[in-house]
Amino acid sequence: MSMYIGEALAGDGNEIAHIDLLIGDKQGPVGVAFANALARQSEGHSNLLAVLTPNLAVKPATVMITKVTIKGMKQAVQMFGPAQAAVAKAVADSVADGVIPKNKTEELVIVCGVFIHPAAADDKKIYDYNYEATKMAIANAMGSKPSADEMLAGREAKHPFRGF
Repeated sequence: MSMYIGEALAGDGNEIAHIDLLIGDKQGPVGVAFANALARQSEGHSNLLAVLTPNLAVKPATVMITKVTIKGMKQAVQMFGPAQAAVAKAVADSVADGVIPKNKTEELVIVCGVFIHPAAADDKKIYDYNYEATKMAIANAMGSKPSADEMLAGREAKHPFRGF
């Protein structure tokens, strides 16, 4: 398969984490999306590579894209700090756990959409929730979850943010 798609929500309050991600071959559509995410920056949407620490990027290479416009340094530091650290650790742990095959880490790339609420305040929760959501989204993507049967069984579920 050239593209795996994963989604996950973790946590609560303003620190809630919602991750949407694509995993795929560098030569395919995810590779194109990865390159475009790095090459086409825009104000308030500074995409960045996930790194465990400066000079130690994760494999598969992972670009984080903002799902909301970053409107200040506080929110930017949260994206470049606890959220980046959480996503990077989740990718590394997914490889260590065998969810992402180690022998495919040079062939694959990840595009990871990250939500940081403008009123988020607790960096530890931002880290914990983004780690959990990213690990879950990767597992969902690599496991083709949910299945069509799971989706159909849950089609009457109430979306927690639908507003009514």
